[in-house]
Amino acid sequence: MAININLELTDHCNIKCPMCSQSLRDEAHGVPKKFMSWETWKATLAGLEGMTERVNLCPHWLGEPTIHPEFDKFVEYAFEANKGGKLFAEFKLHTNAVKFSEERSRLLIRLANDPSTAKDCFQTIHFSIDAFSKEVYEKVKGADRREQVFANVQRFLEVRSEMGFDLPRAHIAFVVQPDNSHEARKYVEHWRHSLLHLGKAVEICWDWPPANSDAVYLRPLNGANQEELDLLHADTCREIGIAPRNSVSGRLRGTESF
Repeated sequence: MAININLELTDHCNIKCPMCSQSLRDEAHGVPKKFMSWETWKATLAGLEGMTERVNLCPHWLGEPTIHPEFDKFVEYAFEANKGGKLFAEFKLHTNAVKFSEERSRLLIRLANDPSTAKDCFQTIHFSIDAFSKEVYEKVKGADRREQVFANVQRFLEVRSEMGFDLPRAHIAFVVQPDNSHEARKYVEHWRHSLLHLGKAVEICWDWPPANSDAVYLRPLNGANQEELDLLHADTCREIGIAPRNSVSGRLRGTESF
């Protein structure tokens, strides 16, 4: 049995996605937003030792983990403390890639491929980008960060290739919504080309991608008019030719998707 633990480093975020509830509230959890303390991080990690369930650790929930002032220190400590897999079996990172320097890329790649890290521990980084053009990025992400984000993710891919590793895999996300669906094809082709140019196999997915490959994936937006949003996602996937072959109508969503 696996247990997913979201150990949120911060509930602050550096962009304002209209689709995210975090951007709509001054207090994401009903209390003023904060950054986790070093003492809390160490103590909570120590508390994972001896758990009988398989632990999947995620350093985020509503906030953007990489804006924590000590993000690199926290993550490096977690992997040092986890030698032998005694604290967690899997480490999952989701980021908007606004704060993703070359140094940070190198650190995360090194940690994923360290001899003391199990090969199935740090398999993927999910980059939440959701737009192709600068104008649409501003609309669906609430900030003028398109060029910075695209450059950061591209650099991560190039640094990983230069270092000679495949891990962590890049899962490059696009949440389909009315304001960006027309850019889905350009988005998919851009990142597919980037990965293929570096000699990497790439999956193009209509839902959560597999952990054993780099991927570009499209997912439906969650909202009040869910049926319409699911159909928009399905129609977009069919239009660009990534829906299952036997899919002719209706929603596309895996049983474990959300």
